[in-house]
Amino acid sequence: MEEQTTVEVVVGRVGRAHGLRGDVVVEVRTDEPDERFEIGATVRVEGKRRELTVVRSRWAKGSLIVAFEEVTDRNGAEDLRGSVLVVDVGADEEPTDPEEFWDRQLRGLTVVDESGQRRGTVREILHMPAQDVLAIDVDGEDRDRQEHLVPFVRQLVPTVDVGAGHIVITSIPGLLDDDAEEAR
Repeated sequence: MEEQTTVEVVVGRVGRAHGLRGDVVVEVRTDEPDERFEIGATVRVEGKRRELTVVRSRWAKGSLIVAFEEVTDRNGAEDLRGSVLVVDVGADEEPTDPEEFWDRQLRGLTVVDESGQRRGTVREILHMPAQDVLAIDVDGEDRDRQEHLVPFVRQLVPTVDVGAGHIVITSIPGLLDDDAEEAR
């Protein structure tokens, strides 16, 4: 019998406490929040052996409010603030839609422009209300780390090749450099 390997995947980050019963606001970092935070689901606190079991979850004004069995009051909720929540998923698990990508597939990909010149590395994917945004560490000559945010839309990111380990970003002044001309 073949052993399935798993990958630890970030699914959220605990924000502020919500109310007095231990509920917390979770900053979602997954495309599947309803599955990852459904009643009975378990998540772990990254870097710790602490598991949390979801007993309630609901959306309120665009925020995900979650209650865990192990957290019963506001003090416990405040103690969780800033914790990164993770789950294990099968390493070979992939989205069913070929135009869809999971955060873990995109993190670490090399960013190149249309000419093939290396421009940086995908550091994080931000799930914003309008669209997802790629946080890219731009390679700088002075070794200072620079981050640029690029909307993850086909016009700006025409090619994603997970197998080859890179994405192509359209060259627009200011997108991956600070040489944007100011329109007056």
